[in-house]
Amino acid sequence: MPKLRGEAFWRETLRSAHYVVAPMVDQSELAWRLLSRRHGAQLCYTPMLHAQVFLRDANYRRENLYGEACPEDRPLIVQFCANDPEVFVQAALLAQDYCDAIDLNLGCPQMIAKRGHYGAFLQEEWDLLQRMILLANEKLSVPITCKIRVFPDIDKTVKYAQMLEKAGCQLLTVHGRTKEQKGPLAGVASWEHIQAVRKAVNIPVFANGNIQCLSDVEECIRKTGVHGVMSAEGNLHNPALFEGRNPLVWEMAEEYLEIVRKYPCPLSYVRAHLFKLWHHTLQVYQQLREELAKVKTLEGIVDVNRELKLRCQEEIANQKEGEKPKEGLPFFHWICQPYIRPGPKERCRENGDSGTEKGVRGKRALEEEEDGNSELLSKNKQKKKLRNPNKSFDPSLKPKYAKCDQCGNPKGNKCVFNMCRGCCKKRAFKEVADCPGHGLLFKTKYEKSLSWQHSQRGIQTPEISQRGDAEVGETTVLKEAGDS
Repeated sequence: MPKLRGEAFWRETLRSAHYVVAPMVDQSELAWRLLSRRHGAQLCYTPMLHAQVFLRDANYRRENLYGEACPEDRPLIVQFCANDPEVFVQAALLAQDYCDAIDLNLGCPQMIAKRGHYGAFLQEEWDLLQRMILLANEKLSVPITCKIRVFPDIDKTVKYAQMLEKAGCQLLTVHGRTKEQKGPLAGVASWEHIQAVRKAVNIPVFANGNIQCLSDVEECIRKTGVHGVMSAEGNLHNPALFEGRNPLVWEMAEEYLEIVRKYPCPLSYVRAHLFKLWHHTLQVYQQLREELAKVKTLEGIVDVNRELKLRCQEEIANQKEGEKPKEGLPFFHWICQPYIRPGPKERCRENGDSGTEKGVRGKRALEEEEDGNSELLSKNKQKKKLRNPNKSFDPSLKPKYAKCDQCGNPKGNKCVFNMCRGCCKKRAFKEVADCPGHGLLFKTKYEKSLSWQHSQRGIQTPEISQRGDAEVGETTVLKEAGDS
């Protein structure tokens, strides 16, 4: 049976899904997907999987897909990050029997994606992307889909989407932010870009960005004309978002923990979900926030969740009539609701600093520093500074390393080939040479081996000669005996 394409694929295989849970690293695991499906989600993606690791590591396959097979968890799309057509397709072939489509991640904007050369950092390499999608479309028995970020220019974004469609992409998810819009710099997603893509292509389009509640979903579909809407942050803070409800946080937390008992996942995933669900409450009960961070078992997390529930119920019982939510929240902190990520100035004010002074920043600060965009220190670097007050993070003071002639990594200062150790080892082995700077002694060991072989021959020669003389003498004696 030929695989379905485009509109037919969305309508029949994906069951005309409008409400979609995004692929989220360490957050859209099976237990969370099942919770979201119970509360309105019609389609889910796996967390982003590394194609190369998935291909070579059987444990990685079992932990992230093979061991999670569940009839309730369909339709399901498996997302990979990759930058090599063959690796991507070989990994997808191993996953295609466990899902309804394979998605290529072209939207991850984080520093790890830049280092690994995948996600949004492939969006300028159209020839490579064409080859990846063409090969996948040819080899796979399920459709290939893509998740992208936009370019600042709408026309370029439209041409990008049309190129992916022409290569064989059967469904496109468009996150209406550029790869530079992340963390405190995220800003508002451009639905104008998404609308332009939807009008320009003939395949189904999902929108991603600015989704905090069900009314946002409905407005996005109305304004852009997309087939469905994907939520990430909004879903994490309120898994009942697609139902249009704002339930009590402990109801969602308790239901999720029950699912985790049946479908276990790493404790770090569970803890991260509770930090999101209880986000506003944990600003009130800081001690319980610390306990949740330190707890080592699932039962311990259940206990913290129970204590949070009791604190909130006690607060509700003592609530005065007409009392309103604090901190400008639309609902009381024990109700599932959106979290609006503060911008740079708001983040500084949260930490008691002005927008122009140095202050504590969020977890993505380190990435911005590596790009040279900030003078402030990340939390991690501040901790290092406390341990060593004399430590400097000024890039201009870092030692400058000469580069390897072969690969560009720092070379060894005493390397005879002017290479890093890896390249030096390959060359020294090939040429049977020594590099004392890297402690590589292929030539010396080879010469010692030859010397030992020569010495062994010298020892064996007299023995052979003596044995030969004895045999000759023996023959002579026998001959004389025969003559007599």
